[in-house]
Amino acid sequence: MDVCSSPSLVEITSGVVTDLLEDRYQLAPHFPAFTRPHQGGWTEVSTADFRSQVRALARGLVAAGVEPGDYVIIWAPTCYEWAVAELATGYAGAVVIPLYDTASQAQAADIIGRCPPRLALVAGRERATTLTELGVPHVELSDSGFAELAAAGEAVSEEEIEHRRTSPDLDDPATIVFTSGTTGGPKGALITHRNLLHQVRNIRAAYSQIVREGGSTIILLPLAHVLARGLQQVCLGNGLTIAHIADPAAAVASLGELRPTFLVVVPRIMEKILAAIEATASEKHLGAVWRFAFAAGVARGRAKLGEQTEPRFSRLLFPLLDRLFFAKIRAKLGGRMEYMLSGAAPLDADTCRFFLGIGLPVVEGYGLTETTAPITGNLPGHIKPGTVGRPVPGATVKIEDGEVLVAGAGVVPGYENDRDTEAGFSNGFFRTGDLGCLDEDGYLTLTGRCKDLIVTSGGKTIIPAAWEQAVEAAPGIDHAIVVGDGQAHPAALIFLEEAGHSLREVRGEARALAARAVTAANRLVSQAEEVRRFLVLAGDLSNFLTPTQKIRRSRLIARLEPRIDDLYRAERHRLR
Repeated sequence: MDVCSSPSLVEITSGVVTDLLEDRYQLAPHFPAFTRPHQGGWTEVSTADFRSQVRALARGLVAAGVEPGDYVIIWAPTCYEWAVAELATGYAGAVVIPLYDTASQAQAADIIGRCPPRLALVAGRERATTLTELGVPHVELSDSGFAELAAAGEAVSEEEIEHRRTSPDLDDPATIVFTSGTTGGPKGALITHRNLLHQVRNIRAAYSQIVREGGSTIILLPLAHVLARGLQQVCLGNGLTIAHIADPAAAVASLGELRPTFLVVVPRIMEKILAAIEATASEKHLGAVWRFAFAAGVARGRAKLGEQTEPRFSRLLFPLLDRLFFAKIRAKLGGRMEYMLSGAAPLDADTCRFFLGIGLPVVEGYGLTETTAPITGNLPGHIKPGTVGRPVPGATVKIEDGEVLVAGAGVVPGYENDRDTEAGFSNGFFRTGDLGCLDEDGYLTLTGRCKDLIVTSGGKTIIPAAWEQAVEAAPGIDHAIVVGDGQAHPAALIFLEEAGHSLREVRGEARALAARAVTAANRLVSQAEEVRRFLVLAGDLSNFLTPTQKIRRSRLIARLEPRIDDLYRAERHRLR
């Protein structure tokens, strides 16, 4: 199959993004829309209270000179105040320009130069200093900053706010989101009210089992990312309680208290959960038992999917394994978790089967900034491990020369730069730059990135994604990159993350661990694709990761060019 489409479940003919809050307010004003940190614990915020804060801040923005269509920057970590700021900007009729909280001064200056803001809402002294140096007026993103701004807007009428809130057309931009730039400079995607409303209302309809009224979630992703903001709008409009935690590592301690019914995570979080369990089991001399338990979880997942019959031996032992391992995983995640949604990177198929087997289905999907988050997704009860699902309602996926092309109401009309738009779109389709294929049922499997292709000196074209994913699945290994364009055979850089330390070569047990992972991955590929040399580096990779933890591949390879040259020269790098 080369093309697959899914019809829209909800047609969008009018409205603006802020209608989602207004509709929910009319339906359930006292529902706890948010839970936010308060005096060392958490306190609930009703839909009515949230709306009141949003409208008060919107009046302050109007008083500060913000006009319909103006740009307002939000530069802060993920937090409740971010949500207030975003909706208030929409109520003032302005356009949100998010900056990742990790953005450097140079990155901020570039985006501000391309989309000059009327005002910025900012958290943190260093970011505020940067805005001052760049000549951007700003207000502190905090209760005190909001109170000051709201006080200045007391004379602005509710009628004025309602007029501004409803003034944009469906195809006017609601936000301009700059891509994270894994393979080049950031591009500003023009995300319209139609894009957001279509995605929110159709995803809500398609995934009603997950985003059900009365459920709850924790937003861990940066709210500067369109997926986190789309998720927030879906939950806000459908009656789920939202908590925000900027540091995913801090989320573990809060899961027992917040007890979410679903989470959106990146695969690395699930891999780290499994790696931690394996390490603990090994310390207690239960490594073999855990490996059997994992296999039993995978087998039960396969049985649930109808892929095979569950072996009798593992079925009989499953209750014991559940007490030893699986129940503890569920408890660690809060005890109420019904689903996990995974994206941003490929998820190992057996990891998907395992979590399904222990009662925690993982729904994998795929999307980009330019598609206003998901463009494909598996559905509860219709999961195909190893795929990113079928097109979401209103979307079309086409494979052309191996590249994934997409179209639909969620796809943005273009970028703020016309040259980027001309390069990124072709005959009504957005060129994703990803490689993939559709099966006979329309499920999409991603196989790599067009720009990551390696052509050896012998003319062999290599797609490294599957090999890299296999190595990264090994416990203790964080990232792997295959190199070798123009060389006789591919080689690899393997990374172990150590926060706060410069990258350095490591050998000994770390290299032995990597060698085992390389050897195992080589068994999955052809002889021409086998990695024969590799270098293990440990250190801080934070400057080379996007906010969704994807490697900025070209930047890292450029930085390590001398090491890559040595990789092909020095005998010590050869796989024995």
